[in-house]
Amino acid sequence: MSATAALECTTETRVTRSLLGYGVIAGPVYVTVSLAQALTRPGFDLSRHSWSLLSNGDLGWIQITNFLLTGAMVIAFGIGLRRATGSRWAGGLVAAFGVSMLGAAVFRADPAFGFPVGAPADQGTVSWHGMLHLLCGGIGFLCVVAAGLLLARRHAAAGRRGLAAYTAVSSVGFLGSFFGIAAGAPVLIFVAGILALFTWMSVTAVSLYRQ
Repeated sequence: MSATAALECTTETRVTRSLLGYGVIAGPVYVTVSLAQALTRPGFDLSRHSWSLLSNGDLGWIQITNFLLTGAMVIAFGIGLRRATGSRWAGGLVAAFGVSMLGAAVFRADPAFGFPVGAPADQGTVSWHGMLHLLCGGIGFLCVVAAGLLLARRHAAAGRRGLAAYTAVSSVGFLGSFFGIAAGAPVLIFVAGILALFTWMSVTAVSLYRQ
């Protein structure tokens, strides 16, 4: 019986580690694919255009696929997070963020600010799918911030003060960048927030993986 229990424990651990592994690679995949397009697609300006606009045009399928794959990996990480920490809320909120990315893929952002080439020079009229894209993003961002704050509290209670502080700062910083771009701040501030968010996700996944 002890050998059977050990085997089951090992299998359980391997599954959890595999799920956490997706949290390590989700951010690098999303950022790499997005930046590669941002630097090569005609008319795209990193200082003016959000990455969501890359879903438009003849090559828009690349960013749509990027949203879908990253969303699926974030959902897997959320499941692994729940298994590793026992926190249903934190794991569920991270998974909800992944679902929001799937929604952002299905409901494309509207062409705007001259991208793709030929698009209106300003924001233009927001379509129903553009509105749903914004709604999915907003809900997902708030979910992942809430998950971060919950995990920061758990880290602090467990005596992991450094990780707790890093988690809290990353979550609050990303929230600030989200509200900033909503208020008209430069797009690069939100890009910095996205980089901080996915870096935190990778760090968290690695930390739990090692445990």
